[in-house]
Amino acid sequence: MSDERTSGIDRVGVVGLGTMGAGIVEVFARAGLSVVAVDGTPELAERGRGFLERSTGKQVQRGRLSEADQQALLERVTFAHELTALADVDLVVEAVPERMEIKHDIFGTLDGIVRDDAILASNTSSLSLTEIAAATARPERVVGMHFFNPAPVLKLVEVITTILTDEAVVTSVRDLAERLGKKPVVVRDRAGFVANALLIAYLARAIRTYETGHVTREDLDAAATAGIGLPMGPLTLSDLIGLDVVKEVCDVLYAATHDPASAPPALLQQMVAAGRLGRKTGRGFYDYADGAPETPAPEGEVVTADTPEALAQALAADGVRVELHTESPKGRLAEIVCGATASEADVAKARASLAAAGLVPVVSRDRAGRVRDALLLPHVNEAVKMLDSGYASAEDIDTAMTAGCGYPEGLLQMLDRWGAQRVLEGLREMTAETGEPALHPSPLLVEHAATGRPFRG
Repeated sequence: MSDERTSGIDRVGVVGLGTMGAGIVEVFARAGLSVVAVDGTPELAERGRGFLERSTGKQVQRGRLSEADQQALLERVTFAHELTALADVDLVVEAVPERMEIKHDIFGTLDGIVRDDAILASNTSSLSLTEIAAATARPERVVGMHFFNPAPVLKLVEVITTILTDEAVVTSVRDLAERLGKKPVVVRDRAGFVANALLIAYLARAIRTYETGHVTREDLDAAATAGIGLPMGPLTLSDLIGLDVVKEVCDVLYAATHDPASAPPALLQQMVAAGRLGRKTGRGFYDYADGAPETPAPEGEVVTADTPEALAQALAADGVRVELHTESPKGRLAEIVCGATASEADVAKARASLAAAGLVPVVSRDRAGRVRDALLLPHVNEAVKMLDSGYASAEDIDTAMTAGCGYPEGLLQMLDRWGAQRVLEGLREMTAETGEPALHPSPLLVEHAATGRPFRG
């Protein structure tokens, strides 16, 4: 049953003070709420305090926060190492590692500590909220409140409901997210929710593309940043997230859906088994032993022309052609497509000439989708499948990717700009070449291509 106290959230708790949990503490404190921040030992609680002090200190140095405001923010936070410190909060957000047994233990313990009218929220990114709620005697007051890392920066909060969640609780948490300056998206309990379900399938697709040997890791990442406008390439992003984390979410998604798009690629499994987990271990798809990896400048004969189109024509050679992707405002990608007869000299000349013209050249074998479309079209198709399932609206899908993943525009906005027919034809070409079930176009995409109806119109 709902009650009038549901909407009055002024004192909150956060359990788990790693980077994510400390970021959530900062978000609450910035909004003027009183926060009780808890971790399992005094040392971990102090580590959380250190995260918060350093993060807000950087904001002071950059002129985004005054010293007085920083001090006031820090004074709104109480650090503790016992869950009993949360006895009188209105809402608790759990932000511990993604292991169901840990979350069960915490929620079961909290259930006997907090007030009967308190809301219990999980920051889980992929686990079943329904299963988490089963550890309590108040499943109607359990909700997902999934922030995105870094929480003080990214605007998305996914508000997750189960079949038992009280609607007043959902409304209260959604309103709180807006009060925090976030963009809430309310969805049902399903593996990966919106953003991670789409993002992880995209990362898995990128890793499979790299596995084929058609493109280097550097060129694959460049195709995503220069050709799609994403803030980071998929292999670099996977290294940042942690390859073990990417694999864990793949496992959760695949176990729940049996969708081949989310299955963990063989290369990902091998790298995790070998301990190459990304930045945190110093090696993943890239080697970070000496800091961030650098891409050497291309070397070769430089040809010039008046326009990118004229340059692409001038660089055409036996087994080599250039495909430009400059249709978007920030598009600077030039794909050098190589057939069996392409010479190293012609490819080097094309790469050096395109780079000298201010474009971002990538080299790919002549395969359906080449690089950019091989990444983007399946990604868009997964968004259409999600829309077709009724799980999320077109607006919420796009909000999740822009506010949660830093995309320059939503996937369905991209689709409308390109045209459903063009995307459909590309997917059919890729499906015919590979036979992969995950590439089959969504029936809704086929319908929109036939009618010309936009997804965001």
